[in-house]
Amino acid sequence: MVVTLGGLLFGVDTGVINGALPYMAAPQQLNLTSAEEGLVTSVITLGAAIGALTAGKLADRDGRKRILCYLAVLFFFGTLFCATAPNAWWLISFRFILGLAVGGASVIVPTYLAEVATAGLRGRLVTQNELMITGGQLLAFTVNAILGTCFPGVTSIWREMLAFGMLPAFLLFCGTWFVPESPRWLIMKRRPQAAIAILDRIRPDHQQSLAEVQSVTAILRRHQKTKAAGLRDLRHPWVRHLVLLGAGLGIIQQFVGINIMMYYGTSILMKVGFGHRAALIANIGNGLTSFIATAVGMRLMYTVARRRMLLVGIAGTGCSLLVITLGILFLGQSRVLPLVVIGSTMTFLAFFQSCVSPTTWVLLSEIFPQQLRGLGMGIATFCLWMANFLVGFSFPLMMAHWGGGGTFAFFIAFNVIAWIFSWSFVPETQGKSLEQIQLELRAQLQTNGHHHRHHHRGNSLQIQS
Repeated sequence: MVVTLGGLLFGVDTGVINGALPYMAAPQQLNLTSAEEGLVTSVITLGAAIGALTAGKLADRDGRKRILCYLAVLFFFGTLFCATAPNAWWLISFRFILGLAVGGASVIVPTYLAEVATAGLRGRLVTQNELMITGGQLLAFTVNAILGTCFPGVTSIWREMLAFGMLPAFLLFCGTWFVPESPRWLIMKRRPQAAIAILDRIRPDHQQSLAEVQSVTAILRRHQKTKAAGLRDLRHPWVRHLVLLGAGLGIIQQFVGINIMMYYGTSILMKVGFGHRAALIANIGNGLTSFIATAVGMRLMYTVARRRMLLVGIAGTGCSLLVITLGILFLGQSRVLPLVVIGSTMTFLAFFQSCVSPTTWVLLSEIFPQQLRGLGMGIATFCLWMANFLVGFSFPLMMAHWGGGGTFAFFIAFNVIAWIFSWSFVPETQGKSLEQIQLELRAQLQTNGHHHRHHHRGNSLQIQS
C-alpha cells in the first residue's frame, strides 16, 4: 500500500489539471493562452519522460527505498510550488519538476513490487499499481468536484485543488521509512545476509528465503556473463524491429486519444453545453469508469488473447470518438449533445482502460528478451511519454484552430492507423513462455529480413532459451 502511493500520486498529479484548468485559465487568474494551457497540462509528461530514463539507473546505484523517499520529497515540494504559482511560467516550470517525480515513480514502483513479491503474487501486485493510478485520477476528479461545488464563485480554488496532492506525498514520505529495501537490490550489491533478514520478515519460512537468495544470485551471475544490449546493437535488424515494435505500441497507446479525456474532460464537457459545476461532477463518472474498467482489464488479462483484446479496444475507442464527432457536427446546440458526449467518453474510457492500456504494458514486458529489456523498455517508455506530451500539448491548439469536429477527426484517423499497425505487427503472446515468444518473434523477423540473415548471422545477439 505504501509503495503504490507512488502510483496514486502519479494519478492525482496528472488528473488534477482536468478540473483545475478552466479556473487557472480565467482572465482574473493566470489568463492562459491555448499554447500555455497545452504546456501547463502536458509539461508534466515531458518531465516524466526524463524521470523515467534516469530513475532506474539511480535506483540501481542508491537502492529503491532511498530513491522512493527522494521522490516523495520532490512530489511534496513540486506540488507546493505549483499551488502557489504567481504566473504561468512558474507553474509550467514546477509542473516539469513534478513530472520528474511522476516518471521516476512510474519506473520504480513496479520494479520494487516485482522484486518484493512472490512469483504467485507478482502479476496481482504490479497491476495493483495500475489500479492506484486510475484511483488517483478518480480521487483528483472527486476532490475537484467537491471544491468546485462548495466554493462556486472562487476562481482561485484551483490552488487548493493542486495543493491536495501534498497529502499523499507526505504519506509516501512517512511510509518509506517503514518499508524494507528490495532484497534483490541487496543481493545485487553483494549483501546476501541483509537480503535474507528482510525475506525472513516477508516470507513464510527461512528455507524459502534461502532458496530465493540462491536462485537470484545464480540468475545475476548468469546475466553478468551475457552483455546487455546497447544502442550499437540496433544495427541488427531483429533488434531494431523489436525496439520499433515496442516504440510503436507506446505511441499508439497515447495517440488513440486517452489523455484528451484524462486532461481535458471537464473543458470538453463545458464546450458541449455542461455548466462548470455540472462538468466537474460528470467528470467523476469518467474517473469511476476508468477505475472499474482497469479492474475488469486485470481479470480479462488471464483469459482473453492479448492481440484480440488490443484490436477490440482500439475499435471501441475509435467508434466512441466517431460518435462524439458526429454529435458535434450534427447535434449543434441541442440538449442531447452533452449526454451523447458523456456517454461516448465513458465508453471510450471503458474500452481503453480494460483492453488497450493493460495489454500494451503486458506486451511490452513480454516481447523483449532479457538482454534487450533495459534498452527496449527504456526506448518504448520514453516514446510513450513523448507521445503523451504531444497529445496533451497540441489538443488545445487543435481545438482553437480546427474546432471540435476537425480535432476529433484527426484522432479517429489515428485510431484507424493504430488498428492497422496492431493487426499487422503485434504478435500473440498469451499462454506462451517468454523464451517461446522471443524464439517465434525471431523466426518471424528472420523470414521477413531474409536477405539480412546471412550477413548478420555471425555477430547477432544470442537469445538464451
